[in-house]
Amino acid sequence: MSTVGTVEKALAVALYADGHEGLDTGASLLAADPDADIELRLRGEEFLRRAWERGWQPADLVRLVRRDLGDVHERLAAGLITGESARYAHLAPRWRAQLDELKQPPYTADRFSYATAVLELYRLLIRLPAIEPVGPIPGAPLSAEPAPHEPRMLGRIRALLAKAEATGYPQEAEALTAKAQELMARHSLDEAMLAARAHRPDVPAACRIGVDAPYETAKAILLDAVASANRCRAVWNSAFGFSTVVGFDGDLEAVELLYTSLLVQGTTSMTRAEATQRAGGRKRTKTFRQSFLMSYAARLGELLTAATDAVTADEGSDLLPVLAARDVAVTDRAEQMFPETTTTRVRGATDEAGWVHGRAAADTAHPVRERRRLSG
Repeated sequence: MSTVGTVEKALAVALYADGHEGLDTGASLLAADPDADIELRLRGEEFLRRAWERGWQPADLVRLVRRDLGDVHERLAAGLITGESARYAHLAPRWRAQLDELKQPPYTADRFSYATAVLELYRLLIRLPAIEPVGPIPGAPLSAEPAPHEPRMLGRIRALLAKAEATGYPQEAEALTAKAQELMARHSLDEAMLAARAHRPDVPAACRIGVDAPYETAKAILLDAVASANRCRAVWNSAFGFSTVVGFDGDLEAVELLYTSLLVQGTTSMTRAEATQRAGGRKRTKTFRQSFLMSYAARLGELLTAATDAVTADEGSDLLPVLAARDVAVTDRAEQMFPETTTTRVRGATDEAGWVHGRAAADTAHPVRERRRLSG
């Protein structure tokens, strides 16, 4: 049998059934024919290309593989994606950034185990449904040349949030996070005004951000709060573990940075509060954590929106028509991408201590600042 024939037969028996019998048969065929390895990899790259055409991106795919299969398959997927992406002359900046995160050691095993894992990965790939595209697929011409460096303001925001996550002093974390949100709001206003003055054809874009278990509902609410405060819209796909955020490019960057940082800070605060509860003899931790994160997300939504509104008010009324037009553009784009959405009923918080601690942690992560105007 030729190498192509070996791969064809192995895929035919392994990929289109749910049991292990087909996997074992296919893996045995591949294990017995080392010359089939190259053809097997080429088939995997074909499956990846179909996934890209259906709207998937590297981070989405690796996250799903990690959740549904495991570490071995994640390493296989990372290697396959890296190799397949090397063939393209044009890759969007977000795509390149996702590839940079795929540094995984190669998976090595006996031939049968290796072939089994590959077939399990391919079985997942061929069953991926189409999802909403959020950017150009590899090889497609880019609408504009990517900037060689990120905007200076985003670099400052990134540095502030990194310091907030690293410090062991709550007061310092408060000040750093509050300053980062203020800079984000001002950066958004500056971008809006520049686009309006230059009559630049600035249109909303979209990106996907992972929302992983556990407590994914609370995390999705937190992401929605961060997105709304930064003039974006978030739509959660609970089945695949991500939210799609729609907004203008600079705002999308800010949302991703702030959400990631607030999640780290919230988890740290939750762990600290939980330790205090346990020291007092408490044993129920799941309801405490769920209530903590729900309260944390709800309170941060209030604080972030208030902070953005305050910065906008400081700039005067000239910006209001520009911001209103951008809000309409974002809403229209979100509705075009997701013409049918459903409202998820959220289970209420049931732990009073968790709720109180979560609200306090939100106030710590983003304190309410007293604002004073100077009269002339």
